[in-house]
Amino acid sequence: MKTTEIRIVLQEFENIDELPVNDQHLLTEARKITTSAYAPYSGFHVGAAIQLGNGMIIKGNNQENSAYPSGLCAERVAMFYANANYPDSEVKAIAVSAAKNGVLVNEAVKPCGSCRQALAETEVRFNTPIRIILDGQDSIIVLQGVESLLPLSFSRRDI
Repeated sequence: MKTTEIRIVLQEFENIDELPVNDQHLLTEARKITTSAYAPYSGFHVGAAIQLGNGMIIKGNNQENSAYPSGLCAERVAMFYANANYPDSEVKAIAVSAAKNGVLVNEAVKPCGSCRQALAETEVRFNTPIRIILDGQDSIIVLQGVESLLPLSFSRRDI
């Protein structure tokens, strides 16, 4: 038997002003786009902003549906739009924010499993780690790559 330890390294910031300027801008865009999320069922408004290698910022928000599995999370809305419209530009960073009743959530919001897998696929596609910025009132978490969110992810090497 062999035992392997998986370590996750993250940075924690108390507020947006502690972040590097580029991260502040990206997170501000994620916060703004939460206001136009379509979330009539959960009331949980999520926004994502992606920084591409070509300098573009792509935004998306969650889109709910009464046929519940038909909706889509903010991270995948933004990621799929970016990959469809800028297929040759790698994703450098993503900022994710969430609000309930117009107020930023307390804990840093975390992507669901499907969004983590979509982020992992994008990293593999471009062979570039994605900087991940997760927003909350109590703290902002920054990770250097999807491996910290989804160790042991499924990828093309598993097929």
